[in-house]
Amino acid sequence: MIKPRRIGHMTLQTPDLQRQVDYFTQTMGLVLIAQEKGRAFLGSKLGHLALQLDQADKAHCTKLSFEVAPDTDFAELSRILTGEGIKSEVRNDAIPGMARALVFNDPKGTQIELFSEWSTTNLAAETKGVSPLKLGHVAFIVSDLDKTIDFYGRVMGFRISDWIEDWFAFMRCNPDHHTVNFVKGKGDFLHHMAFELKDWAQVETTCDFVSTQKIPIIWGPLRHGPGHNISIYFRDPDDQIIECFTELDQMKDEALGYFEPRPWHRDRPQRPKTWVGPGAGTIWGPPPTPDFLRTR
Repeated sequence: MIKPRRIGHMTLQTPDLQRQVDYFTQTMGLVLIAQEKGRAFLGSKLGHLALQLDQADKAHCTKLSFEVAPDTDFAELSRILTGEGIKSEVRNDAIPGMARALVFNDPKGTQIELFSEWSTTNLAAETKGVSPLKLGHVAFIVSDLDKTIDFYGRVMGFRISDWIEDWFAFMRCNPDHHTVNFVKGKGDFLHHMAFELKDWAQVETTCDFVSTQKIPIIWGPLRHGPGHNISIYFRDPDDQIIECFTELDQMKDEALGYFEPRPWHRDRPQRPKTWVGPGAGTIWGPPPTPDFLRTR
């Protein structure tokens, strides 16, 4: 079992690289770390690599990276993956701040990069726009939900945090309620990427800021049920959904098996569960708009 400690960065393909670089630096407030022909790397104001952008014919999420423990034996992980019929290879110096990574594909074809050593970049850089703390989680529509959940649980070492009925799974690899989400659907593609903000005040200022940029909020503000995060959603120039969130549930002690008590919890203690019924995924706030529900 691999047991990642946190999500690192994601890779998005885009038909207009410079437009996306401008958007994620000027609007989302990420920092341009490096840019070369056909790709660019962007980080958060805390110095963490958060996003790689690659020039391509269409918008698509192709890769996710995850940090593993510093003493991880990549050769041993490679043997585990081979036992699962998964090919892997070690790559060196492909990503800024990440000297070495073990690379393989998950069942839906997304490339996974595992890294155990990294360095911060542009730690003191000034940022504009939203300016999130980090990439928090990534959600995918998947055609084979059972196979995807089995791989991320049994092979990758993620744990189930919550379900919405039998079609939406939330999985964690650290105290954060979820790092990856999987939604049963037709095809395999990104549903949304989520960036963590400091607090509710920053969510409010983000609402004000995106309104000045004439960017419609397609859902929110609201407080979710699973994870209990306060969130807003809008689309980037490539029509991908971005979530900005705060106050995500934390499971500080896996042995205890419940999320850190919060005033907004209805269950005490709040343990992983299956949410059912109309509006199961929302504590307060408006229902999702048709634009949010549109996946293509």
